[in-house]
Amino acid sequence: MANRKQSKALVRKHIFPVRLSDIELDLLRIKSLDAGMSASELMRRNALMRPLPKRLSKISLQTYWELGQIGNNLNQLVKATNTAILMGRTLPAKPELLRELLELLHQCRRDIASDDIESDDWEEEEDDDWEAD
Repeated sequence: MANRKQSKALVRKHIFPVRLSDIELDLLRIKSLDAGMSASELMRRNALMRPLPKRLSKISLQTYWELGQIGNNLNQLVKATNTAILMGRTLPAKPELLRELLELLHQCRRDIASDDIESDDWEEEEDDDWEAD
């Protein structure tokens, strides 16, 4: 029942059904007991008060994917280099340089994933016609 002093806009009258597995329901009940609040209040707080993940532009997502592909190629070079070391053959690349490149690549991907590329005043067009020179 709503408090008489409470605004009508704040009265919770809408129900939003959520499907949970048995395990998820048990976890929700345990977390709500530990937090000392109802499951509904816990879900409201988690859904409404936690910041949403940042969105990345199409260019950033494509760059992240391309860097992953480059990482796959570098990993193949690392494997070939390690195999050459074991077999006593000529190395296709310097192991120190490969490690440095892989770390740099991983750092670039972390930076892309953590940056908030899109801002409120910049709207990305549906079709990107941007191309590298």
